[in-house]
Amino acid sequence: MAQTAKKINFMINDDIRKEFEELVPPGVRSKVVNEALRKELITIKRRQLTEKLLSIRAKSPSLSTKEIVQAVKKDRLKDN
Repeated sequence: MAQTAKKINFMINDDIRKEFEELVPPGVRSKVVNEALRKELITIKRRQLTEKLLSIRAKSPSLSTKEIVQAVKKDRLKDN
């Protein structure tokens, strides 16, 4: 299935633009920008999920290693 694309306009700092134009040939610039954005979006999503998990963890009660092992053993016995 073919992917659709949409042209968008945004601002880039002049120093970044110059380096981008020097290093990336015109035929692959869109691909490079798309891949960079894809990686950055993944990073942003991971950061947000990590913050959410840390928030949940802070609200949850702490368990000792012994309590965790007992809970896992108990759960395993139920499955058998």
